[in-house]
Amino acid sequence: MIVTRKWLWLILLALFILEGTLLQWIIPEVWQSKVYVAPHFILVIVLYIGLYVDRHTALVYGLVFGLLQDFLYYSPMLGPISFAMGLTGYLAGLTHRRLFSNIAVSMVVIGLGNLFFEWILYGLYRLFQVTHMDLQWAFFHQMLPSMLINLLFALIVYVPVRKLFESMQNASPASDE
Repeated sequence: MIVTRKWLWLILLALFILEGTLLQWIIPEVWQSKVYVAPHFILVIVLYIGLYVDRHTALVYGLVFGLLQDFLYYSPMLGPISFAMGLTGYLAGLTHRRLFSNIAVSMVVIGLGNLFFEWILYGLYRLFQVTHMDLQWAFFHQMLPSMLINLLFALIVYVPVRKLFESMQNASPASDE
């Protein structure tokens, strides 16, 4: 279990670096003039952690990597990404073992989690007057395209991530003995 947790930290750290460096160059500039696509791949993994591991673990990973993003990449304020990512991961974790977990349920939870994350950020930025854009414009030009890109990533990594978390669950009873 310790080895898989180390892998999880390394995966999240690699995604953290990718989100801020290479992915900004991969997205075509033509898209950036019409829509704003924000890849939140760490959020996707945090939502998977909530779905397949535990809500408290998702909360911790969300708070830690959200705070890193607040410090280094996106936020004009300190804390909104950390708060939104931690809360979204925790809420996704509430479905852990309550719903039959298959790919459809996972994609619905991840899609709604991405929208909820974007909505919290928009609400906080609007509350503190960091942004002045209309909710309808933000939804159709920022939130929806970002959700679709993140759902595509979630679909691509579904099988490896699920196998990683299943190996973590299988390893935990052996370490208890």
